Order: sequence, then C-alpha cells, then structure tokens
Amino acid sequence: MNLVIDIGNSSVKTAVFKNTELLDSKLFYSFETDDIKRLLEQYPKITKGIVSVVGKSNYTFEQYLGDHLDYLISLEAETPLPIENLYTTKETLGKDRIAGVTGANFLFPETNILVIDAGTAITYDFINSSAQYLGGSITPGMKMRFRALHEFTDKLPLLSPNDNFNVPSTDTAGAIISGVQSGIIKEVEGFIHEFNKQHPNLRVILTGGDAIFFEKKLKSSIFVDLNLILKGLNRILNCNAEIH
Repeated sequence: MNLVIDIGNSSVKTAVFKNTELLDSKLFYSFETDDIKRLLEQYPKITKGIVSVVGKSNYTFEQYLGDHLDYLISLEAETPLPIENLYTTKETLGKDRIAGVTGANFLFPETNILVIDAGTAITYDFINSSAQYLGGSITPGMKMRFRALHEFTDKLPLLSPNDNFNVPSTDTAGAIISGVQSGIIKEVEGFIHEFNKQHPNLRVILTGGDAIFFEKKLKSSIFVDLNLILKGLNRILNCNAEIH
C-alpha cells in the first residue's frame, strides 16, 4: 500500500492507495508527526510513500516516514516521471502542476487533456495524446483576486465568493463579486476554447479547491476530479518504485 502526502500553500492532503485504487483521503490544516503515526497505525500495510511540498519543507515527519517505510521519495525536479516533461525550467515548475497532468494522463491515456486547477492560483496545463507535457498558464485564483481589489485600493471591501451574482450589478459589493467570478468564468471558457481550436478531441479536467464552485457555472463539458493530484503523485510513486 502507498501513502501520498501533498503539502500545499494552506493545507495538507493525504491519501492511501492500494496499487492504483484510492482507499482513503484526508485534508489537514495542521499536520504533525502524530498524524503520520495514526495513518500508519490505521493502515499497517503501507510500505511506500511520496511527499510533495509546495515551497520549502519544514516538516519533521519526513524523518519518521523514512524510518518506518520501505521506500520513500520526495517529488523533485529530477524525479523520473511516467510522462515526458517538455517544460524548459523544470526546477521552477509547480509540483502540483506536474502531478496533475500525470494523474490526467493516467485516467485518460492517449488523450489531449487540459487540466485546470482552481486553487490559490488557477493553472492551465496541457498534456497531449503522446503523454508529452507542454506547459500552460498561471493566473490569480478567486480569493487572490478578491484580496487584490481590497488591498490595492482605498475603499473597496474584502469580499468572499457568492453563488448568486448578477451582471451588471447595481451596488459595489455586487459589482466586485460579479466582476471577479464572471471574469474567471469567461477566462476559463476562453482557455478551453483556445485549446479546443489547437487540439482536437480535447478533454478538460477540473480540480482544486474552487472546482465545484465553477463546475456549476461553466458551459463547457468538463470532468471534475478533486483527487487528481493525489492520483498523479501515486502514479509517480509507483513508477519510481518499479525502477528502484
């Protein structure tokens, strides 16, 4: 069994896999060695693990994992992948981005896929039907846009997402909400349209913390998988364990 740990900007996700089958996943906003101990006690057959950290790691549990697992890797720029990474600055590539397209290729092999991760930032990443990752684009996420309007102006309030909004809006709060949210919707639809023109039979996968919010509002046909990055990390772990 495999343990996957994805440490993001604001939370930690863990997953337990039996080969490629996802058995369990958890979300933590505070994560310590004791949480690892409980996971290993709950699933004593875990023998392999992978850790992916956005930014610098200051977690002490990695030493504990190394002492208790037969095989442990940390996802780095030089980690072997089951796909071809054509990104020119691999050392600056977000680990969640490469894990996302790896997971997408696992779910839908021999397919042109646009992966949209609607999280702290919104990332658009493309992997073609030959399993070649060709890069993508990064834009501010929804909460980041609300914060920017508040922090870079004198009078605009800090607001939160709202399912109900109108375009145009007759008050300032409504104008901010409709501007941010409809702006992202138009942006996402625009990226999908552009990639559809360039790559036939495109499949679109949406993941990330705001995925469900936008799934209901997008006109395009999309596939939502909130565990896409975890599945990609698990595939990378299995790939490396096989060649180890």
